[in-house]
Amino acid sequence: MPTIWLILIVLAVAAAGYAAGRGRALRGVGGEGRSLHSTPAYHGANVAMKSAGPALLLLAVWLAAQPVYVNGIVSAMIPDSAVRDGTSLELTLAEVRRTARGLDLAVEKGLMDEEFARDAGVDPADMTARLRDSGAVVTSAVTAPVLEAARKFRALDAAGGRFMAAAVVAAAVLGALWGIGQARKGFRARNVVERGIEAALIAAASIAILTTLGIVLSLLFNTVEFFGLYPAHEFFFGTSWAPSFSGRGGSSELGVPPLLWGTLYISLVALLVAVPIGLFSAIYLSEYAGSGVRSVAKPMLEVLAGIPTIVYGLFALLTVGPLLVDVFGEGGLLGVSWQGGGRSVMTAGLVMGVMLIPFVSSLSDDIIRAVPRAMRDGSYGLGATRSETIKRVVLPAALPGIVGAVLLAASRAIGETMIVVLGAGAAARLSLNPFEAMTTVTAKIVSQLTGDSDFASPEALVAFALGMTLFVITLALNVFALYIVRNYREQYE
Repeated sequence: MPTIWLILIVLAVAAAGYAAGRGRALRGVGGEGRSLHSTPAYHGANVAMKSAGPALLLLAVWLAAQPVYVNGIVSAMIPDSAVRDGTSLELTLAEVRRTARGLDLAVEKGLMDEEFARDAGVDPADMTARLRDSGAVVTSAVTAPVLEAARKFRALDAAGGRFMAAAVVAAAVLGALWGIGQARKGFRARNVVERGIEAALIAAASIAILTTLGIVLSLLFNTVEFFGLYPAHEFFFGTSWAPSFSGRGGSSELGVPPLLWGTLYISLVALLVAVPIGLFSAIYLSEYAGSGVRSVAKPMLEVLAGIPTIVYGLFALLTVGPLLVDVFGEGGLLGVSWQGGGRSVMTAGLVMGVMLIPFVSSLSDDIIRAVPRAMRDGSYGLGATRSETIKRVVLPAALPGIVGAVLLAASRAIGETMIVVLGAGAAARLSLNPFEAMTTVTAKIVSQLTGDSDFASPEALVAFALGMTLFVITLALNVFALYIVRNYREQYE
């Protein structure tokens, strides 16, 4: 049964339980709702909560645990001889899953019946041909061990789906019956529902923390595995980035400093463009512009945030890059030969700065407008001009929020990929020339994980080490921003 249908069944049982619980509570007091401790709606909500809550929680846990259980059993079936040279067990399991989906597709299209799909005596070559006819994505030849593992995967997955559907529906029905049995005169349904809502809110708030923890642990474990295969000192202090996929990383040079330099250099150029323009725009919109100008200018600024980054990348490649070549290239307007091609740090930095302007301006505008009007009036009352008030009163009061806006823009710049790929090039180098092509950490993460990567090789695992490096840099930026805010912001009574 599809998961969406299972969710709809649970919601239907919960809705029916709500009506039944509400009606039973009213019947228990002869229709006099005032005699109940809680309103009839709370009694119905209690039934719905006890029906849908445990059932949906069971569904989520089952969906998370079943793949782990099935993959564990199937992987134990695959002999070492079935793992082809140059691949790993993970890639072989992916092939097993593709074959299992191909069997389902072939049965669905009528190219084979269920008995044929489960027949262990079928020739793998014949099965490969039928899977191709069904449109399934399979390798050039499905081997016998992979085919047998795919059959086992289908059987376990189908059995797990049936048990899951039965267990979830049973949990919904039993929860509804439990709640209906509680719908009586003295039951404190309101207190139970309020505690349930509080638990749901706590769970929702915990998702962000657990997600962050999961991301960090995933990066950390794979980073540790990478440093078990590649020397840490060469990664952190090597000045060359030259990965080679020819042989388990023996000839690869995976020094991160050139990538970090490109990331920070391009981000610095972008912030030099975005912060002054964005901050001055925010000051104008919040302190000088009339309501008519503000109603037009602010939405137009925020449109920049909605443009896809690939469009910015094409703009950098097709417009800004050639323009910089015409100005700073050989034979250009200035008569210099600084920029030899359209891809450079300056190209990506300028376009990225334009993209970051709304991040700074919109947030800073809201923060500046949140400064109490009484502070401005007090400054005017002491004889200060508007510009002096902005400089000495408004901006110090809004400093924490402005630092947060700049930090958000910096994080966005560090994590940008498409503008870098199209505007800055792919060269990993250490150079101070902003008119040379460079690349960033995020661009190399994409290139290292493109295609069917073998996650047992340093060339693939280095992507996680790069991600952990970016995470540490971002964390350091947050700590530094917090230090600046705590030590330099103005305190007001």
